[in-house]
Amino acid sequence: MADPGTPGSSAYRAAGVDYHALDAGKRNALTEALATSELLTASGGQAVDESRGEPAFVFEAGGQTLAFVVEGLGTKSIIARQVEEQLGVSRFDSVAYDTVAAIVNDLCCVGALPLVVNAYFATGSSDWYADEGRNGGLVSGWRKACVDAGATWGGGESPSLPGLVAPDDIELAGSAVGIVPPGRRPIFGADLVPGDEIVIVASNGLHANGSSLARRVAEELPDGYRTALPSGRTFGDALLDRTAMYAGLVRALLESSVEIHYLSHITGHGLLKLMRPRRELTYTVTRLPEVPEVLAFLVERTQMSPAAAYATFNMGCGFAVYCAGGSGDEVVRLAARAGLSATVAGTVEQGPRRVVLDQIGVVFESDDMDLTPRRAA
Repeated sequence: MADPGTPGSSAYRAAGVDYHALDAGKRNALTEALATSELLTASGGQAVDESRGEPAFVFEAGGQTLAFVVEGLGTKSIIARQVEEQLGVSRFDSVAYDTVAAIVNDLCCVGALPLVVNAYFATGSSDWYADEGRNGGLVSGWRKACVDAGATWGGGESPSLPGLVAPDDIELAGSAVGIVPPGRRPIFGADLVPGDEIVIVASNGLHANGSSLARRVAEELPDGYRTALPSGRTFGDALLDRTAMYAGLVRALLESSVEIHYLSHITGHGLLKLMRPRRELTYTVTRLPEVPEVLAFLVERTQMSPAAAYATFNMGCGFAVYCAGGSGDEVVRLAARAGLSATVAGTVEQGPRRVVLDQIGVVFESDDMDLTPRRAA
């Protein structure tokens, strides 16, 4: 599966995921959503339209600044089912945790702390719940993630959707509401300036992005998920390492005196996400974290170029904190206290809007990622 090296990875497109098409659809949806903002005003609230295109929607109601997000796990639950079939090990607790982490990590990017998380468990058949061990792992993993996020599990929905979801599979998704702490403003990147430092917080592995491509690789391997990685771990086991939860770090940052100018959850689009803010700024990274073994394996098997790899997977970069110059070391210290590995990885510079990965000679240009809604004329 050779890859030509463009940010829109051909290997990922072949696995059924085309970011260019997805981004166009997102922009269209955001544009239509923007036209409904005045309806919230009619109800006594106010939409914060600067949040459109950010990982979570921010709005004001009852004197509070709140944030709301809906997020899904994607196809990683299929990996859990296939690993259970091939290795005889149930890891649905891990993918449940992944789902909550994906939701909450996005919510935190706007400077909100999670209050309530709701679940969406859609199965192809109600028989999915007949396996008590699998079902028990699912709900215990979800609860554990909510505890780690400091959020109440409010409830959710668990439809059975025969004909829409495969009988043996489950679609995992959910939503969350969070609050911007009193005295804080939501974070959209308006305060970013040249000289800011970029701290990259390490990932735990695949997280919730790249699962479709990982499944395709597994199908092509003679031993499938049993394939041994250089460390001796199986490919399937490594793919299901739990996503890192960054809510505790964000909570610590918001309680500190560190000037936080932006937060980015590195998921789909890989390190293109470093330039999510629509600002004419260059984000230069001079120190990249170690690439998790399972991601290095996927890159090797798909023959991805460095550009394609860093625009597809997180490549060891789970979260980015943009802070005032000179504050990076304090962010690293707070991350360590939260049990996370982090490094002062780069700086914000005067534009143009682009990401420069010095170590590997990769540059992502502004047009490679655009999630900005269009205002109606």
